[in-house]
Amino acid sequence: MKLTRATIALYMGLVFASGAVLGVLGHRLYTVSTTVIAKAPAPPKPEEFRRQYVSEMQQRLNMSDKQVGQLNAILDETRAQVEEARQKMRPAFQKIHEEQQAKIRKMLTPEQEAEHQKLIKERIERQKQSGHPGPPPGF
Repeated sequence: MKLTRATIALYMGLVFASGAVLGVLGHRLYTVSTTVIAKAPAPPKPEEFRRQYVSEMQQRLNMSDKQVGQLNAILDETRAQVEEARQKMRPAFQKIHEEQQAKIRKMLTPEQEAEHQKLIKERIERQKQSGHPGPPPGF
């Protein structure tokens, strides 16, 4: 059986087309089975949040410059009050944390306590590297 040029071209076209279809299906299968883990965007820094807040208040409420100044004074006062409350609460939180750590140490064997101390040091180091001091270890 002798094949003509048209028949050979048709067969070659079919091989090419089947390869393309197989490639598309393979790519689709790969992308569907792959999971994507997206990191949530970092929350804005306090200064950036405040700037956006004041800007939105000024624009949406059509605040005068005097009102914006008063708003900034209120925000400064509130920030100082919150920081003062934080400082007052810090000793109480520290006491609770120390009691928790004492209870944990009491239940651990000496070997476990040594590993526990390593765990605490590693957690503190991770917090320093991330720039987020966070709560004391164990909270």
